[in-house]
Amino acid sequence: MATDVVVIGGGVIGLATAHELLRLGARVTILERSYCGKESSWAGGGILSPLLPWDYHDSVTQLVQLSNKLFPKLVEELRQETGISPEYQTCGMLVLSDVKNTQDDAVKIWCDRNIFSIKNLSPHEIVPELTWDKSALWLPAVAQVRSPRFLQALKKSVELSGGIISEHVEVKSWKFKHAHVESVITSQGEHVAQHYIVAAGAWSQEVLSEYALKMNVYPVRGQMLLFRAPLGLLKTIVFHNGFYLIPRQDGHILAGSTMENVGFNKNITNDAREELLAKTRTLLPMLTEEMLVGHWAGLRPGSYGNIPIISRHPVITNLYLNSGHHRYGVTMAPGSAHLLSKTVINNLPSLDSAPYHWPN
Repeated sequence: MATDVVVIGGGVIGLATAHELLRLGARVTILERSYCGKESSWAGGGILSPLLPWDYHDSVTQLVQLSNKLFPKLVEELRQETGISPEYQTCGMLVLSDVKNTQDDAVKIWCDRNIFSIKNLSPHEIVPELTWDKSALWLPAVAQVRSPRFLQALKKSVELSGGIISEHVEVKSWKFKHAHVESVITSQGEHVAQHYIVAAGAWSQEVLSEYALKMNVYPVRGQMLLFRAPLGLLKTIVFHNGFYLIPRQDGHILAGSTMENVGFNKNITNDAREELLAKTRTLLPMLTEEMLVGHWAGLRPGSYGNIPIISRHPVITNLYLNSGHHRYGVTMAPGSAHLLSKTVINNLPSLDSAPYHWPN
C-alpha cells in the first residue's frame, strides 16, 4: 500500500505525530524496532509539566503550554474513538522545598508572566500524611496522564484511522538521490514514501547514523517503582529535590526516578531500588515496601536543556527529526506532533519552530 509518510519509532512522539498527520489527510506507516509504546514513553510518569517549570528555557515552556492546550481535547477524542481512557486528570503538584529557594523574585516573575497559579502553604493542607514539616508550594493546575493507557489509545486510534503499524522492523540503511531520501532499507524490506520522520527516542542518532550531523540525542536511564496503595492515600503529585510520587486513579503510586548516564543499559539495579524506597519512606512512611509491585527502567532521549529537535534535516529535503524530549516526551507530545506535522505539509504552525531547529 502506498504511503505518504514513514515514521520511524512507535513511542509517544512517533504515535502522536502519526495521529496528527492522519488527521491532516496523510497516509502514514510507522516502523517500530520492537513493540509500539513499550520503551521510555511507557516507563515515564506522565506529569504534564516540567518538574520546576521556572527552571527551564522559554522554548520548553512554550512547547509545554501548547501541549497543555491540546491535551484535554485530544484525550477526550481518544477516549470516545477507542474506548480507552488515558486517565487525564488535573491533580496538582506539591513542591517541597525551602521557601527561600522557590519563592524568590525570578519565580514570581515567571509565574506572573505565564499566568501560572502558585501558592505557598503548609503541605499538610494538601497531603496530611506527609512527614515534611516546612512550607511548600502548591501548583494546582498541573495535570497528568497514565502513560501506558495514553499510548494504547494513540496506537489504536492510528490503526482505526488507517495508519499502518509494522513492529519488529529495524532500519538498516538509507537510499538517497542527491539530497533526497528515495527509501529506507529495513530488516523487513524496503519502504518508500514522500517524507521520512525519525522519532526513535534515545535511538534516533543510531537510526540516522552519519546523517545525524551535529544532533546530540543520547540515552539517560530512569528507574521507577510502583506501589499498590489503599485508594485515596495520595491524591496529588508530590515533588522533592528531583524525586516524585505520582498517584493513579486506582490507588497505584509511582515513585521515581533516577537519572543515569549508562548508555543503552536498561537493567534495573538494587541500588536504585533502595534509593527510591528510602526517599519514599522519608516522605510518606505509610507507603511500605510490602506495597511494592513493580520496578522498571526506561531510556530517555537526553538533550541539552530538555529542548527537543523538531525539524527538517538541514541538508536532506524530505527527512525530519522529532526527538530529544529528554524527561518530557509525553508532556510535549501533542505540541511536538502539531509542530512537525505542520512543517511536513508546509503549513504554518501555531508556535515559532526556530528554537527546535536542527543544530548547525
